[in-house]
Amino acid sequence: MDIDAWVWWLIAAVGLGIPLVVTAMPEFGMLAVGAVAGAVTAGLGGGAVLQVVVFAVVSSALIAVVRPIAARQRSERPRLATNVDALKGRTAVVLERVDGTGGRIKLGGEIWSARSFDATQSYEVGREVDVVEIDGATAVVM
Repeated sequence: MDIDAWVWWLIAAVGLGIPLVVTAMPEFGMLAVGAVAGAVTAGLGGGAVLQVVVFAVVSSALIAVVRPIAARQRSERPRLATNVDALKGRTAVVLERVDGTGGRIKLGGEIWSARSFDATQSYEVGREVDVVEIDGATAVVM
């Protein structure tokens, strides 16, 4: 029993899909799509040379077009600030007078020790301040 060429192309597509899942390298997926295109060409009666050409053209086109778009999307993804980085730039309310030596603020529903960014500045109770950085367990505000 002879196996049709399109079946071999589908086997190749599955074979290329396995490393895609294991390594998360999208190029394998693009080659797998090229193999499916080769299977379609074989199913429509295209010769062996045409099947290989279709595979090469589709795979190359996908790699040339999709890969740079995917790389750009990955690099443009906004970085999610977490932990103390997420507190920088937030607004807090002064609970106890804050100056260059200390004080207390309410930040994100929690009470934090704080000091002013500029040691000559002081902020009175009830004033809203911005968190410039977190130094240990102390919020530096202005």
